[in-house]
Amino acid sequence: MAQANYLGRRKTSTARLYIKPGTGVFIVNNVPIEEYLPVKAMRNIALSPMHITEMDGQFDIKVTVRGGGKAGQAGAIQHALARAIDGEQEGMHSRLKEHGLLTRDSRMVERKKYGQPKARKRFQFSKR
Repeated sequence: MAQANYLGRRKTSTARLYIKPGTGVFIVNNVPIEEYLPVKAMRNIALSPMHITEMDGQFDIKVTVRGGGKAGQAGAIQHALARAIDGEQEGMHSRLKEHGLLTRDSRMVERKKYGQPKARKRFQFSKR
């Protein structure tokens, strides 16, 4: 089986994931995932599609992730990994779908408006 390419996004992060059958090696930006995402909570987010589908250790995965922070990147990896498992394994679509892993999280940072210090915060009103 050839190496397949999948894309995942979250906030301003984009993850390009390459998957092939193997022994469970997981590399992110040429670094093991344990080093790239040292916080266990972030790793759990990124690897949740593997745990839900019980596919741990069956694929070698290489991810290139760009943009955003670590939380957004973990979400982008999760989205790409869910798409990859859906594409590679038959019958996993419904399990991934019921956990909401195939839907791209469309929430983005709201833009700052002119005449205000932040997106929604207003300067203090003074009547006199």
